[in-house]
Amino acid sequence: METLRYAVQDGIATITLNRPDRLNAFTDEMEAELIEAFDRVDADDDVRAVILTGAGRGFCAGMDAVDGGDAFTAWRTSGTAPAGTQYDVPGDELPRRRDGGGRVVLRMFECRKPIIAAVNGAAVGVGATMILAADIRLASENAKFGYVFTQRGVIPESCSSWFLPAWSGCRPLWSGSSRAGSSVPRRRSSGASCAPCTQPRN
Repeated sequence: METLRYAVQDGIATITLNRPDRLNAFTDEMEAELIEAFDRVDADDDVRAVILTGAGRGFCAGMDAVDGGDAFTAWRTSGTAPAGTQYDVPGDELPRRRDGGGRVVLRMFECRKPIIAAVNGAAVGVGATMILAADIRLASENAKFGYVFTQRGVIPESCSSWFLPAWSGCRPLWSGSSRAGSSVPRRRSSGASCAPCTQPRN
């Protein structure tokens, strides 16, 4: 894998986002490899639990917006979009894309093994929303969570409008962060950094 490290030891699979030079920013390749990693987890009967974390000083800085203001145009027209996620719609100048973070989150939610998100640094955008499908979220003292979609004029992705309110005791994150478009340090999250998902899993 190019964007992840995958290792299994003592029944625990550790998936590490591995682009530390870009604060593990999310790319098309990372989207495909995360789904592949969770497929491997479910296929391996020796794996009993999963840890998802980031390499270096960040967890995930969100979408890799290397194209600045043209980031969403570049994303929609990307030649590296995973198969079946890009399609043309009559009347639209640009192709449409499946929400990559949403595909990852739904795959995580369907995972048959418990997932622990070990947030070791900044988790912004898709970096903050992908952890919502984890069963347990642990945050280091250096962790910050940024639901900054309103600052970019976009709606929250990765099914986060459903997952985020499901965080037990995490209403301050929703009202104080997503609506205001600000970043929230770990210590302001009302203890929700390790709150289990309250939704039933198959």
